[in-house]
Amino acid sequence: MRAIILAGGKGTRLAPYTTVLPKPLMPIGDMSILEVVLRQIAYHGFNDVTLAVGYHAELLMAYCGDGSKFGLKISYSREEKPLGTAGPLGLIQNLTEPFLVMNGDLLTTIDYSALWQSHHQRGAIATLAAYQREIKIDLGVIQSQENWVTDYVEKPSYHFSVSTGIYIFEPSILGYIPPGEHLDLPELILKLIKEQKRVNLYPFIGYWLDIGRHDDYETAMQTFSENRQAFLPGC
Repeated sequence: MRAIILAGGKGTRLAPYTTVLPKPLMPIGDMSILEVVLRQIAYHGFNDVTLAVGYHAELLMAYCGDGSKFGLKISYSREEKPLGTAGPLGLIQNLTEPFLVMNGDLLTTIDYSALWQSHHQRGAIATLAAYQREIKIDLGVIQSQENWVTDYVEKPSYHFSVSTGIYIFEPSILGYIPPGEHLDLPELILKLIKEQKRVNLYPFIGYWLDIGRHDDYETAMQTFSENRQAFLPGC
């Protein structure tokens, strides 16, 4: 089972920490975010991992090595210029079977085995794991028509399905990635939809956090320390 972990970004929102460390190597407790991810996917049966690296690539390669300490085989694909989140997939060799793609800075309890099974059962070219997010508006929201007030909702909450940054792809998606060009995963998904390809949605219920900002990082450290077993089953 093949997995691609995107670990080439600069993580500018977490500066100044990320001036010396790539974001996936930020520690939460006694291990890095990336190590948690690697141990999770190994537990779920993935054994062949490629890290798509760029910024501070040498540190990532030194930390992960050949992957044997995680029970994995790890290789590396290095981008010489920023290619977005989908562009680096076009550089990786021998993607001939379905593969997992995910960001290397996620703290989650998602069941990767169930995600993989959903993809195959639904016969999709791509599967996108989605998380339900509640957005609270701390203001009175006015609805109107032709300058007449039709409704007034005080401090409403809205619910949205948001992308977790975790995908399963068939190798045929590589035909939609222009070689050497910048392309993000949302753009790739929209390309597939435009071509009327089957894009499966996997609704995920559990814990998910994209560690992008300083307050996210503080939350991740606390949550991991309090619920370590939930994030590292079998360890």
